[in-house]
Amino acid sequence: MTKAIKILGLIGRAVDYSYSPLIHNTACEILGIPYYYTVFNIADPVLIPDALRGAKALGIAGFNVTIPYKKTVVPFLDELSHEATVIKAVNTIVNDNGRLIGHNTDITGFATPLLPYKGRITDNLVGIFGGGGAALAAIEAFKQFFMPKEILLFVRDPKKARLLLDETGYKETFPITLVKSDDLEKVRECRVIVNATPIGTKGRDNEGYNSVIPVEQNLINHDQIVYDMVYNPLDTPLLQAARQANATTISGIEMLIGQADRSFTLWTGMPMPIADVRKTLLKKIQENVYK
Repeated sequence: MTKAIKILGLIGRAVDYSYSPLIHNTACEILGIPYYYTVFNIADPVLIPDALRGAKALGIAGFNVTIPYKKTVVPFLDELSHEATVIKAVNTIVNDNGRLIGHNTDITGFATPLLPYKGRITDNLVGIFGGGGAALAAIEAFKQFFMPKEILLFVRDPKKARLLLDETGYKETFPITLVKSDDLEKVRECRVIVNATPIGTKGRDNEGYNSVIPVEQNLINHDQIVYDMVYNPLDTPLLQAARQANATTISGIEMLIGQADRSFTLWTGMPMPIADVRKTLLKKIQENVYK
């Protein structure tokens, strides 16, 4: 008798480029557990309620959620974890016997590769590009683990970003100053620079050729830590510019693996075999570079 396979997936829009299926399916194969992870491209946010109702009806075991739906899914879930409640953004959904529970593993996933640099971050200035769920996760991670002096949030629309912060009920343990994303001079003062936007992602129109900080402006210096949440490609234009300036760099692949490990455990009750998954993932990325 064949044992039923439990389905996991990624909810997003135009996210066929994602490495999440490779990560989770590799982990499941190594551990010999009956799960299969796939991609669910949802074209419009109005379809999200139907998609989640369908997930319950079909008994889909869980999802990751990515751009642009991390906040969209929240009203349609039955319960939120503490982390998801704090920032009102969800990147992981667990189907618990027909109850959809939203979690946010981005917070600890983001923080983990930064922890070795905690002494360089505390009481210093941090700059984050982005005004969505990923940026909110980064803000909460800095609050929980690092306590910077101030965060500069570089956004296209400061009014919209302020509403987002107000909606989450953010308590200003440290000040957050909203800055227009094209007003870049203050980048020079930031000890950490974080890209929490899709800019630089391969496969998203021309964004794979761009950087949130134009290379020609020479705004990055050797004292900074540059963290790009984009993981495809591994070597983004922003990280290339940071290395040219001898800055410390952190690839989005580190956050991807960190948050995936926590999501995997929520779904399966088992730790992800991270070393083997990382090896498989990096091999695949290198293959794609030379295609």
